[in-house]
Amino acid sequence: MSEQLTLSAEARDRAGKGASRALRREGRVPAVIYGNNQDPQSIHVEEKLLNKLLGTGHFFNSVIMVEVGGKSVRTLAKDVAFHPVSDRPLHADFLRVSEHATVTVAVPVRFENEDASPGLKKGGVLNVVRHDVELIVDAAEIPEDVVVDLTGFEVGDSIHISAVTLPKGAKTAIDDRDFTIATIVPPLVAPAAAEGGEAPAEGE
Repeated sequence: MSEQLTLSAEARDRAGKGASRALRREGRVPAVIYGNNQDPQSIHVEEKLLNKLLGTGHFFNSVIMVEVGGKSVRTLAKDVAFHPVSDRPLHADFLRVSEHATVTVAVPVRFENEDASPGLKKGGVLNVVRHDVELIVDAAEIPEDVVVDLTGFEVGDSIHISAVTLPKGAKTAIDDRDFTIATIVPPLVAPAAAEGGEAPAEGE
């Protein structure tokens, strides 16, 4: 199960671009908590702490307890806007969720047993079509990843979601087709080798 994250925040009284720019100059990031049939709550968080959580690699598929005004709010991160040049976070959106709410989250795909894939052992290349899969799960049981076992796959094989064992209690958000997770493609061959010749040595 994906670990729970904690993010300290402060209430934001003023809205508008001017107020947001002032916060960013102070190293804060404007944000909002919404959903669960409650009024939106404007907050701001420390930029360094937000960047630290973003760097965990599972910010968007973990429950985040946002601590504001002495209370902890159970949320999921739904969006973070970044500056197009500096890549600094400009704004964040958090969705309130109850402890056992049914939620849709994008969960990273992890591949294992590459050594047990005949296609990869022959020089084939793993072509990843989907780096994450949207799952419908209990908010208290969000998995850290979706594991794809590469055992037995040959060159030319496609790995579909039907071949993947999903975490207990999870189902895919896409249920109308057996979509592809990855394929095993033939090894890349240099043009000279493909023609049966050798690349000329430098200076020839």
